[in-house]
Formats: sequence, structure tokens, C-alpha cells
Amino acid sequence: MLQLDAREVAARLDRVRLIDALEQAFRAEFHSPGRQVHTIDSSAQGDDLLLVMPAWQSRRCIGVKLVTVFPGNTHRGSPAVHAAYTLFSAVDGTPIATLDGTELTRRRTAAASALAARYLARADATRLLMVGTGALAPHLIDSYTAARPITQVRVWGRSAQHAQAVVSGFAARTFSIEASHDLEAGVRWADIISCATLATTPLVHGAWLRAGQHLDLIGAFTPEMREVDDDALVRARIYVDTREGALTESGELIQAIDAGIITAGDVRGDLADLTRGRVSGRGSAEEITLFKSVGSAIEDLAAAELAISL
Repeated sequence: MLQLDAREVAARLDRVRLIDALEQAFRAEFHSPGRQVHTIDSSAQGDDLLLVMPAWQSRRCIGVKLVTVFPGNTHRGSPAVHAAYTLFSAVDGTPIATLDGTELTRRRTAAASALAARYLARADATRLLMVGTGALAPHLIDSYTAARPITQVRVWGRSAQHAQAVVSGFAARTFSIEASHDLEAGVRWADIISCATLATTPLVHGAWLRAGQHLDLIGAFTPEMREVDDDALVRARIYVDTREGALTESGELIQAIDAGIITAGDVRGDLADLTRGRVSGRGSAEEITLFKSVGSAIEDLAAAELAISL
């Protein structure tokens, strides 16, 4: 059985090819049962969890991602989240491969945002603001610069030192990159704003947005979290990765719907709708578009299948 560590997964998942693979996966029929969450133990640091995320497509592969979340690890100096991915044949159930799930998740998450941008961001978007300085930030920058003609990137984080660290990781690129110390100014400047944070109160305000922008939201993956305010939701045309996931996990959407600011019907479509042509994407150069991602097991499956195809 093939085994791929993080370095090998990274080497096999070219950014553009991965975006293309996700597009094909969402266009085809797929099965992605709801994520199972099991509490292993509870402590003062929070619940230790096991997450099980399966997906399959007929006559191809079955994939399962196993994720452990141990919040207390941060006090031990080790990551709180670990993941492994296993592929089986959908023809006879034979195990095919195991892959590093953390690298797989980071790359497919960034690719999903870039895929949405193909349909929702302006084709001439050249300026990207990266809000957040975590492990996903470099992946999002790389994926967006592969999907759109980005020439300028700014990085904002609560820590100026962390923002500069992200910037320093990019050398000899075809785009310029610098740290941004003013979030509002960065939002007003950007054509695309990508947010990957752990914020529980809004960072980006709708009053800062201007016509033609695309807003990409990746954090706020629990009902208690959010990265933008209600005004941003009202001003934008809203799309999601999957309706079921976004409407049960996205803090922005859940809180705004509960408050009567928007309705579930204001979500115009998901990635399956966009890729299959069931809904239109950006309708004009002046629209503000918003993509909310909470992650989907079909994205993991598409990435894993691409990784073993080389």
C-alpha cells in the first residue's frame, strides 16, 4: 500500500492541477455523509475529539479522513490537530494508500477557495489581501496567484511579526508582497480579501467594501465564530462550498439567519451548483461576491486521488 508523508503530498499536489481536480469532483455525482464527531475525553483545556470524514464516488475511490483534536497539546508544545487520510478502491474495497492528512487538508482548502474565485472573483483581479498568518496563509497566497493574475499581495495579522514571517516566506516570486499594518486600508485596497483566522468577532466590516470585490471566508467554522459583520453579508452575493455544511457550521451565516438579517435563501449556490452551471457566478464587474468555506470531504477525496495518480 502506498504511503505518502507531508513532503510527498506537497510535491504531488500542483496548485493548478488540484484546483482542476476539485472542479471535476464537484461536477460529478459524489457521496459525502455528515462529519462524525466523537468525544474521547474532556479536560480543562477542552474536549479531546476524533473526527471521521468519509466520501466516495462510484467505481472510483472511497476516502476517509481521520482527525484528532487535542486542545491540551498546545500546553505541551505540540500541534492540537493531527490528521491521516486513507484511500480504498470503490470497486473491491482494497486499501490503496495512506496520506498525511494535514498537508492534504491545507492544500485542498486553499484550492477550494481558488476554485470559487474562478467563478466569483473578477478575471482582472490583481490585488490580494491575506487576513490571517496561520499555516493556511501561504497556501492561500500560492493558490490565488495560480488562479488569478495577482501582482500585489498584502498580509495582515494581529501580530505584525507573524505577518512579516509570512511575507518572508515568499522570495523571488512574480508578485510583490508586503505586510499590512492597517486592516481597513488593506480591505479597501484589495480586489480579493481572503480570511483564515480564528476570530470570534468580526474583523472585516461591510462598510469597508467597495464594488467589484471578492471576499473569501475560511475561518468561523463553528456557530460561535465569525470573520465579517452582518453588513458584509447583506452587501454581497453569497456562495458556499456545500449548503449543508455552511448552514450548520458557519458562524457568520448561522448568526445572521438567527437574527433575521438574511435567510438561507440568500445563499445563491454552492460549488456543485457553480461547477455544474445550475447557478451563475459573478454577474457584473460591480458586484461584491462572498464565498464561505467550512470544508468538505469531497475536496479531500479529490486531492488524495490526484496525489496517487502520479
